Amino acid sequence: MFYFVRHGKTDYSKRNTGIYQGFGVNLAPLSEKGIQQIDEAAKDPCLQGVDLILCSPYTRAVQSAANLSRKLGADIIIETDLHEWVADTDYRIVSDEEEDAAYEAYLNSGGRHSSEADRWEETEALRKRILNVLRKYEAHPKVIVVGHETMIRAVTGCGHIKCGAIIEFPKLI
Repeated sequence: MFYFVRHGKTDYSKRNTGIYQGFGVNLAPLSEKGIQQIDEAAKDPCLQGVDLILCSPYTRAVQSAANLSRKLGADIIIETDLHEWVADTDYRIVSDEEEDAAYEAYLNSGGRHSSEADRWEETEALRKRILNVLRKYEAHPKVIVVGHETMIRAVTGCGHIKCGAIIEFPKLI
């Protein structure tokens, strides 16, 4: 069984300063509330006895996974393909405004390109990327996957996912 856990609330108070500019915003740590959210998630009985914790390479996910690991006694593997949705699949540096516009287009189109100019990651590509990672860990009976809302939604089909929420996901077929 896989258990998706959305990272805790992030402290974006330094956004657009120092290293927290552009893609550097993904280096932002958890807020105090975010730490508390993950501490609460670690108490959930469904996470007890976990074999392994997989996580996104973004700081908010790594910090969440580290807190879970400490409380649950499970090893962590950082999987780079568990990163959040991509605003530009050509991996150009995009401004906050461009990323926001791309995400709005993603949401408004149901995650499917509506024009040849769209370069953001479609839901099906995101889902395939995440499932490819999970397939590598099918032999483990109980795995936590710490990641991001859009990533989790693409795989599970759930709606809004709160920070620290746990979403059960059955083994792949």
